[in-house]
Formats: sequence, structure tokens, C-alpha cells
Amino acid sequence: MRKLAIIEAPSVLGLRPTGVEDLPTALLGAGLTEGLGAVHAGRAEPPPYAPERDPDTGVRNAGGIATYSVALAGAVGGVLDDGRFPVVLGGDCSVLLGTLLALRRRDRHGLLFLDGHTDFYQPSAEPAGEVASMELALATGRGPRVLADLEGRGPLVRDEDVVALGFRDAEESAAHGMQPLPPALHAMKLDTVRALGAAEAARRAVGLLSGGGADAGFWVHLDVDVLDDALMPAVDYRQPDGLSWRELETVLRTALSGGGAVGLTVTIFNPRLDPGGTLARRLGDCLTAAFDSQG
Repeated sequence: MRKLAIIEAPSVLGLRPTGVEDLPTALLGAGLTEGLGAVHAGRAEPPPYAPERDPDTGVRNAGGIATYSVALAGAVGGVLDDGRFPVVLGGDCSVLLGTLLALRRRDRHGLLFLDGHTDFYQPSAEPAGEVASMELALATGRGPRVLADLEGRGPLVRDEDVVALGFRDAEESAAHGMQPLPPALHAMKLDTVRALGAAEAARRAVGLLSGGGADAGFWVHLDVDVLDDALMPAVDYRQPDGLSWRELETVLRTALSGGGAVGLTVTIFNPRLDPGGTLARRLGDCLTAAFDSQG
């Protein structure tokens, strides 16, 4: 059995202090540690949030995110050194940079990117300068150097080692002028996942991640707004449609079943929009079920 270790990463440096910083507390309070049979590997506290947009980079909290990414990479690296599988509970999606930096320090890895948005904005097109809308672009080496070239190791992941699965923001991102996804990056939008079926789409994604040069494994990034808005309204940037709970569980089970996955990030769930805790418990159940079949 995989030995799981939970790291709390309650950063909102790439978004705003709207409530996603409470994600770790909510999921742990809903019994996720016990459900996963995991150990608690600590909490990486972020620097203070600054609302001003940096004039040099065009984003908010560029320096703070860079500093935090290095610290989070250290925490993730410590878990990996212990032979455990890190489950990182954000926070906003900018925490992905720290997790990928931990992998980049070691070897070439892939990324399964499960998100309702492609998060490939450049600063000039992102309306609020939020890194949580840019982290995939930054991770692939595009954007301000302070974030796109962390420790001089950029890109953290190569285009051809990424599968973006389940996104449904093409019309919105085009309207804002977001840069297009590069042709080498494997894009499986929601309609494609539906046409193939969740299990087949996930198998193809894992095949793409396992068949290239990233033979050291891949990270799984889950932004919960990949779920259907009717099922997961506790997010800050809502849009119609999305995966069902069953589809998400199927994708996660498939991604986690073959031994290729080396870690998981969970981001963007906002407990302040879930006052009864129902969605926190349902999300915890989904994650637990996804790991249940792992040996």
C-alpha cells in the first residue's frame, strides 16, 4: 500500500483571501486523514498576502509566491525522501509550482492537470493579475522569470509531459486574450472526456504521461472546479457543466492505480461557500474512494 502523507498548503497568494485558505482545515475536519490512512506531514505557512499588482511582473505576490514555492518544495521533498506519497491540500492553484519544483529538483516528471480552466494566461491578459489563472503557463516556463524559472530550473514540466483534462473555459479564455495552449501539450477538454468516457480518457492520459520521456512518474493536480458547478458550487470562479463525482472518481482511480502517480494536489475548494460541510465530506469521500483500490 502507498504510504500517504498530508501537507497543508493554505496559500491564497495566487488568488485572494476568500476562503480557499480554509480548505485544509475543512478536509481534515471531515476526516480525510483517517479516511486515507495518512500521516500529517505539517503545514507550510505562506507569506502575507499583498493585494497590489506588481508593476514589474504584472501579477500579485510574485515574490511571495516564489519564496513560498521554494518552502513548499522542501516540504514535499521531505515527504518523498521518506518514501511517502504527498497529498498537498491548498490553497489556490499557485501551490502547484512548489510541488513541481520538488519534482524538478529530482528528475523529469509529468503532470496530469485536472481543472475546469486551462490556467494558461499571460499577465497582460489576466484581469486581476492572479497567478492561480497562470500556473500551468508558469510551470511550462512562460511568464515572469521570477516564477517561470524558479531556482533556474524552468520549465518545471515540459509541454509534452502535460495532459490537461476536463477543462471547459475555451470561450471565456479566448475572450480575455489568453495565449493558446502549445501544440505539444496534450489537451483533453470536457467534451473529449465525455465522448471517450471518463475511464478511457483517463487511461489515454496516463498512457501519454507514461509513454514519453517523463519516466520518473507524474503529479496529479486537482482543482475542484473541474466538477460540475451544480455539484461543486463552493468555488470562486464558477462556470456551467463539469465532471460528475463518479467521473472524477474514475479519473482519479485510473491515474492512481498504476504506480506512475507520485503526488496529488487538491485546490480551490472554498469551505466558506459550504456552511454545512456537506461538500467537504463529499470531496473527502471521493478522494478516499480514489485511493481505496491502490496497492
